[in-house]
Amino acid sequence: MPEPLERPWLKAQVGNRYSVPRPRVRPLYALLTDSAKLHPRDRCLHYQGRDFTYAEVDELSSRFASALVGLGVKKGDRVAVFLPNIPQLVIAYFGTLKCGGIVVMCNPVYKERELEHQLRDSGAEVVVASRTVARGMDLFSSLEGCRGRLSLRHVVVTGLGDYLPGLKRRLAGLAGIKDVPRRDTLDFVDLVGSSAPIATYASVDPVSDVAVLQYTGGTTGVSKGAMLTHYNLVSNAEYGVSLFPITGRDISLCVLPLYHIYGLTVTMNAPLAAGAAMVLLPSFHVDEVMKTIQSQKVTIFSGAPAMYVAINSKPEASKFNLRSVRACLSGGSALPPAVRKKFIELTGGNLVEGYGLSETSPVTHCNPVSGGVVKDGSIGPPFSETDAMIVDLSDRDKVLKAGEVGELAVKGPQVMKGYWNQKEETDAVLKDGWFITGDVAKMDPEGYFYIVDRKKDMVNVGGLKVYPREVEDVLFEHPDVKEAGVVGIPDDFSGEAVKAFVVLKDPAKKVTAQEITAFCQERLAKFKVPKEVEFVQELPKTLIGKVLRRKLRELKPPQP
Repeated sequence: MPEPLERPWLKAQVGNRYSVPRPRVRPLYALLTDSAKLHPRDRCLHYQGRDFTYAEVDELSSRFASALVGLGVKKGDRVAVFLPNIPQLVIAYFGTLKCGGIVVMCNPVYKERELEHQLRDSGAEVVVASRTVARGMDLFSSLEGCRGRLSLRHVVVTGLGDYLPGLKRRLAGLAGIKDVPRRDTLDFVDLVGSSAPIATYASVDPVSDVAVLQYTGGTTGVSKGAMLTHYNLVSNAEYGVSLFPITGRDISLCVLPLYHIYGLTVTMNAPLAAGAAMVLLPSFHVDEVMKTIQSQKVTIFSGAPAMYVAINSKPEASKFNLRSVRACLSGGSALPPAVRKKFIELTGGNLVEGYGLSETSPVTHCNPVSGGVVKDGSIGPPFSETDAMIVDLSDRDKVLKAGEVGELAVKGPQVMKGYWNQKEETDAVLKDGWFITGDVAKMDPEGYFYIVDRKKDMVNVGGLKVYPREVEDVLFEHPDVKEAGVVGIPDDFSGEAVKAFVVLKDPAKKVTAQEITAFCQERLAKFKVPKEVEFVQELPKTLIGKVLRRKLRELKPPQP
């Protein structure tokens, strides 16, 4: 791969948070153990009314590490964690790392086929899962359905209420949370309680040894396991600490799912590296989030645009005191400028957009949170020690100048080692340390980058390129539009045309497709204006709020 023609962001890095010391080369589990040594009695986790100190979490994870060794887990063995955001996930994650295992984070609401693929592909022989049925949802059923076809040595189960305070645990049944016995399983709490803390942590090479197999979303094909090393994740967490910056006095709301790399790094690894507190919420419910921010005095909240839209759209939001929030990061999908502006007005804190991928641990770019220029629509300049450039869409050896649109390539300490057992796929995206992202982007003269859209999502209207994000940003400006998603549809005349799916703020209000089209005509070139507008109740999304355009294309039009 060639080198960038220019690096204008380096001028802005002198003397500010983009220019920070290179993180120490250390194992990933050291994020917890080092903080536990420095302030053992400080609060580490808060979960449904119960606090855990750093010393407690450190000891519980060391006990789980010892239990895994007793079950035959050796360095390099894969341990799958199939849990929502509960303390057992944090304990299992660091326990696996301490004994030298590789963590495989699995989406807790995956269906049988999706889960089976990850367990089979990773070769995981131990799975930590929930035995709970919560509000009619059996979180164990997917594993139960496929475990007979896999070579699993052990299944360790835990309940969502196992670490609840006494009263809440007794009342869990009234809330529709019920523990169900599962055959041929081991109990997580019993294993931890009966195991002495591991005496010696596994010896790892942080630069070359894999810590986490982070599976890509698989929204356009078979999900692949990105091999993230200890140093990939340590470096990204520590640069995240400098980004906000995070201190031991901060309280991080952890509602992004931790199986996802965004939640894992930004809401768990980074706060733990700084000795901050994490407040765990197993799922996003807007009222619960606002109540938690108010009661726990949350200072840092990282989320997806859909979460900020949900808070902005609640008429009751102004009744909550959200003023403790000082710094917020948005990622996973584009942050419309109108959403950012309203959320800042509501909380008084700063909300900025960043960018990352599973393959990059994840963050590569971010607008400055405190100090520096924030540019609407931009993902910001690259992180410290991170290089970036725009290459031609059809010729990766051709580097483009500022203002030209092409494909984003990144290079840095957070870039994965490769895809697990996928050499051909790895070679297609990794070139001389550069990761070719598949995202269409541009850089401005100051070194701020802008994601135009996914390469695969471009709409070709008679040879003219339309990027869905640009159309969506305009739709978000409409006073009656809550959310919008744009895709390409077949068109006999131009090959493809633009179609918009729109969610209204008030579903009862009469808004016509013609009104939406007219609004766009005033703001977009004719070929970018949606040819069709369909009103829907909600948009299909991932758990972190990214709109699934593939699912939009599969939606059947309403019957006349």
